[in-house]
Amino acid sequence: MVRLPLTPAQLAAGQRLGAHLRQARGDRTLVEVAQATAISPETLRKIETGRMPTPAFTTIAALARTLAVPLDDLAHICLARADLQETG
Repeated sequence: MVRLPLTPAQLAAGQRLGAHLRQARGDRTLVEVAQATAISPETLRKIETGRMPTPAFTTIAALARTLAVPLDDLAHICLARADLQETG
């Protein structure tokens, strides 16, 4: 099965997600948060920089728990502008 290239809207959503997670991390180090989430620091780095725009749901759920960010907030960040682009 061939994976289709991501759309510009999907790439932008990944950038917004990463920026929000980076902000939520605050003063904690990347390594500290990655260890608490049971992911590699490189995975967290890729998510925060938008180089992994569509991480697995379980990874995002674990990050949300570690960073005390409601999943609903992350969904809104990722989907709100995409919905506007599709309907606009």
